[in-house]
Amino acid sequence: MAENDDFIEKKAPVQGKYDDENIRTLTGIQHIRLRPGMYIGRLGDGSLPEDGIYVLLKEVIDNSIDEFKMNAGKRIEVDIDENLRVSVRDYGRGIPQGKLVEAVSVLNTGGKYDSKAFKKSIGLNGVGVKAVNALSARFEVKSYREGKVRSLTFERGELKSDTTEATDDENGTYIFFQPDGDEKLFKNYQFQNDIVETMLRNYTYLNQGLIIMYNGRRIASRNGLQDLLTDNMTTDGLYPIVHMKGDDIEIAFTHTNQYGEEYHSFVNGQHTTQGGTHQSAFKEHIARTIKEYFGKYEYGDIRNGIVAAIAINVEEPVFESQTKIKLGSTQMAPDGESINKYVGDFIKQQVDNYLHIHNEVAEAIEAKVKESERERKAMAGVTKLARERAKKANLHNRKLRDCRIHYCDVKNDRKEESSIFITEGDSASGSITKSRDVNTQAVFSLRGKPLNSFGLTKKVVYENEEFNLLQAALDIEDGLETLRYNKVIVATDADVDGMHIRLLIITFFLQFFPELIKKGHVYVLQTPLFRVRNRRTKIKNKKIIAEADARRSEREKKTDFITHYCYSEEERLRAIKELGPDPEITRFKGLGEISPEEFVHFIGPDMRLEQVTLHKNDQVQKLLEYYMGKNTMERQNFIIDNLVIEEDNFNEGEEDDNQ
Repeated sequence: MAENDDFIEKKAPVQGKYDDENIRTLTGIQHIRLRPGMYIGRLGDGSLPEDGIYVLLKEVIDNSIDEFKMNAGKRIEVDIDENLRVSVRDYGRGIPQGKLVEAVSVLNTGGKYDSKAFKKSIGLNGVGVKAVNALSARFEVKSYREGKVRSLTFERGELKSDTTEATDDENGTYIFFQPDGDEKLFKNYQFQNDIVETMLRNYTYLNQGLIIMYNGRRIASRNGLQDLLTDNMTTDGLYPIVHMKGDDIEIAFTHTNQYGEEYHSFVNGQHTTQGGTHQSAFKEHIARTIKEYFGKYEYGDIRNGIVAAIAINVEEPVFESQTKIKLGSTQMAPDGESINKYVGDFIKQQVDNYLHIHNEVAEAIEAKVKESERERKAMAGVTKLARERAKKANLHNRKLRDCRIHYCDVKNDRKEESSIFITEGDSASGSITKSRDVNTQAVFSLRGKPLNSFGLTKKVVYENEEFNLLQAALDIEDGLETLRYNKVIVATDADVDGMHIRLLIITFFLQFFPELIKKGHVYVLQTPLFRVRNRRTKIKNKKIIAEADARRSEREKKTDFITHYCYSEEERLRAIKELGPDPEITRFKGLGEISPEEFVHFIGPDMRLEQVTLHKNDQVQKLLEYYMGKNTMERQNFIIDNLVIEEDNFNEGEEDDNQ
């Protein structure tokens, strides 16, 4: 006992006090502002579709869509002023005025708990619009009902005004919000027009008859999911899109010559970007129905090249998070039929009947399936060897520096942050490896320029060791459901060789894993071209010094320099003007020349990423054929005709440390 007593006495002292004052009770609004990630996922600045400002917009529009679904208002007006301020006006029934304050500011208050009023609503938890209110610098709501309008104004969730007056306007609801640009919330945010328009178009695909006016432009859809596939397919279908509708289900599909599978799935109008039980049911039963029709073939061969969409309506849906991007429900309604059986029965009956009636479609499908089968069998031996090689390499893969958190970790709150940098050479990967966040950032190092995969079959993915190891690192051989990293970031030098490597990697993804790009997972890392710095004693502007000090780490504060990293010539000139006279200028010619101490700034939360996008009008095959095909003389003539030689314009007194 004495020994134990001695041990207890040597324990470290308890740190800090813990008494009644440490126990706090927060209002719902305060909790949202303190823990916004619990309600809207990531914050961001609006550069990515998953950023929080789009969740705020969606939460407001969802309420208007619910009114449309209840046959109350067919038009929604969405206006975004200077990419900063949003107003949404619908012509539904209007929020009941007696409970207007509670409806927009008190958590767990709403009109959707009673399924009689909103049977198949997107939001049922009474959270959405309250989060918008709490996270907005200014929030206004107006309810128009029966000749009266009640208007409320909030600032950061606190009520500032409340008025009621007579009106001649139509019934409905008007909401204005300006996201809070506070340092801890939506710093330097901007709504991107293309992201907003994609969101609004998805609403119209799923709600035929709905008209959305976006900044004065009309968005509508006549053919639902058929229009969605038509507008989003980047390669031609091998047969006309098959489009079918039931009471609570709608599907559309075709096959293309692209590799892999592509799915768009929705629940009650919500775009479930990570799929869920309904998408899994579609994949299973579309393959089973086609296999049973022909009496042969494997599921993988049947689904290869398929492009499809499914939308279902579920009573009281259960999503895996508040952001509602993956359906967790297994039943169409509480104590009702399972989603798997409902989707399966619909596909079995409708698709089987369709194939018996439309023999030309059945023939086109079979031709595609046979082609996939032939290719799979041709590389069966290569595939087995490559998988064994990749499995061994993954145990001691010097080219991969993995992270701890992965995108496929369902229950990890930080899985959205998971990323992998694809770098050229060991020097660049070394700098990133030493400065990365080991929890969420992995690094894959290329040996040099990878193979140009344009025009090759998928056999090359298994024959080429580097491609095979990259596929294994991403875990995308059988689709994106097991994708290990949310962001696949190509990090190459900003020179000719680096650009070429960038093109070769993107070509590889476009050829064999186009869905990786279409789903927004591929990015290009932007790194600075210049470092411009000057001694504090030479800088007269105290504001510049104060702003720089606020950004500096403890290590930087020990130096006597104020540093600006510049990503363009314009930024370089602006930095020279701010930091003059005679600043020290370094031009970075490769990622390997940037020290880990500096690199940490470029791959942190504010790193500059350019998303690789793919749209219908991109004409992917023609672009790849021109830039990556064998038409060498045509490219050479284009380069000769358009060549422009630029010289470095360093001002007198400037220096290039790397010359």
